Amino acid sequence: MAAKREGTPIWADAMFSDIEGAKNFYGDVLGWTFGESSSEFGNYTQAYANDKAAAAVVPPMPGQEGQSQWCLYFATSDVDATAARIRENGGEILMEPMAVGEFGSMCLAREPSGAVFGLWQAGTHEGFEAPMDEPGAYCWGEVFTREPEKPDAFFPAVFGYGVKQMEDDAVNFRLYTMGDDMVLGRMQMTEDFPYDLPPWINLYFGVDNCDDAVARATKQGGILRFGPMTSPFGRFAALTDPQGANFSVIDVTTTEGDMPKMTDVS
Repeated sequence: MAAKREGTPIWADAMFSDIEGAKNFYGDVLGWTFGESSSEFGNYTQAYANDKAAAAVVPPMPGQEGQSQWCLYFATSDVDATAARIRENGGEILMEPMAVGEFGSMCLAREPSGAVFGLWQAGTHEGFEAPMDEPGAYCWGEVFTREPEKPDAFFPAVFGYGVKQMEDDAVNFRLYTMGDDMVLGRMQMTEDFPYDLPPWINLYFGVDNCDDAVARATKQGGILRFGPMTSPFGRFAALTDPQGANFSVIDVTTTEGDMPKMTDVS
């Protein structure tokens, strides 16, 4: 597999106090199967979509019990150099770069407005195997923030992204791009969001049918936050799983309306 470009979403994982509960929930909602837990690496357990690596679940580190949230990792060819750029541009390193056996090297960071993300320098583990158009696979991510000017300056400075603004007076939304490729979205949080909800990067996972996935999620104890809604990008819904992690599901084959106009601001 060719190395992913610097700044490309490469992997996702989440901490759960109840790993078996997380496996049951996401196995039902997204159709994931799970590998054996790796006791050498904190019982890290990989999830598969159609037998291809899609994400992972892991028990929380001491002191972080009950703080479930998905984390999106971005590709880097030099985790130390990227961590330095993060600091130089106002970000915070939460976990210093560290090797994970022969699998690769990682780092956890927070962008200036507060959203947490990771870096992954691939070794034998090259990240997502499941293609983005396959049900159960990661297919999109969006930074939700109340201070959009901060990630808008930070991510392009760290990863060299281009930036496009959606032409819509009702929504402050931008795309971070690499050439013609869309890499990440940025959405300004409005007063409709709970005041105590911190900024985060929302992950979208593909499903065959959005409404069916929502029904499975709510039956399993998940909470529907928004949708289902059909858009030019697909029919999607925002959910919170039973342990408090936010995520979205999207059926990219069911679309409605014209693609929004985007203006290059990079």
